[in-house]
Amino acid sequence: MEKKLSFVIPCYRSQKTVGSVIEEIRKMIKKEEKYDYEIILVNDGSPDDVWDVIKEYAAQDEHILGVNLARNFGQHSAVLAGYHYCTGDYVVSLDDDGQTPAGEVPELMRELEKGYDVVYAKYGEMHQKAFRRWGSDFARRMSDYIFGVRGYYTGSFFVARRFVIDEMIRYQNCYPYLGGLVLRTTRNIGYVSIQHNDRLAGRSGYSLKKLISLWFNGFTAFSVKPLEISTYIGFLFAFIGFVYTIVIIVRRLFIPELEEIIPYGWSSQTAIMLVIGGLILINMGMMGEYIGRIYICINNSPQFVVREVCGNREKEK
Repeated sequence: MEKKLSFVIPCYRSQKTVGSVIEEIRKMIKKEEKYDYEIILVNDGSPDDVWDVIKEYAAQDEHILGVNLARNFGQHSAVLAGYHYCTGDYVVSLDDDGQTPAGEVPELMRELEKGYDVVYAKYGEMHQKAFRRWGSDFARRMSDYIFGVRGYYTGSFFVARRFVIDEMIRYQNCYPYLGGLVLRTTRNIGYVSIQHNDRLAGRSGYSLKKLISLWFNGFTAFSVKPLEISTYIGFLFAFIGFVYTIVIIVRRLFIPELEEIIPYGWSSQTAIMLVIGGLILINMGMMGEYIGRIYICINNSPQFVVREVCGNREKEK
């Protein structure tokens, strides 16, 4: 019996590239000849005409389903939207810019067949701007700390078994983080080293602001460790303040002549107040971030909203 692969591709500013990704998938499927397949293309509120391209492909190919979101919800929300429409035994997540080589999917599948639940593509050299590479490294270190897993690597190109996807889509909150959802489901994860391609056209939809927002999703959605860090910092500065108080008392009692050499002034006091005040505001802001996200989730803010679905096998969710 043929196993079915579901390819989920979030689309944003990819009017000129998504067609090449589809053709690469078709070429790989034709070469392998042992998989049935479907391609789920999710338009994440893209400002270009990528939805028209998706509709054209969906009208011509019964293997393609298009999902049009009502606005831009972000890559991770768009991927989860696509997961709701998957029917395959295995689900492959890909980018829409050609940087994740669909031709390497058989390598990931061979690794998955060794018994893993999820297999990520790992790149030896990232063809990205410096701040994106730094962001990816920061996200990896963040995952190591938050989830207590050493060497855990997340990426947008991976293959997962069906039960993993079914568990991931049970998450209904409006701040999804795919790496956290995978680790919440399984720790049986494999990796395959592949070549990272150059972007076919255009530029990344991730700005520094969006990357920071994504990091916050990972920090706050699956861990309270940021609050623990705030507590540790508070204790550290309280200790520094206690030690400094002892130093002041000792100087006044035993070395009074230093008061004439090193007078206490407005500048030092102001600097101390600014540091302590800034730390208090940071900690309050961190707590406020958690409380605000809890409030938004309680109000059932949607993870995504589907405006339209197109394709020969349309399904309503």
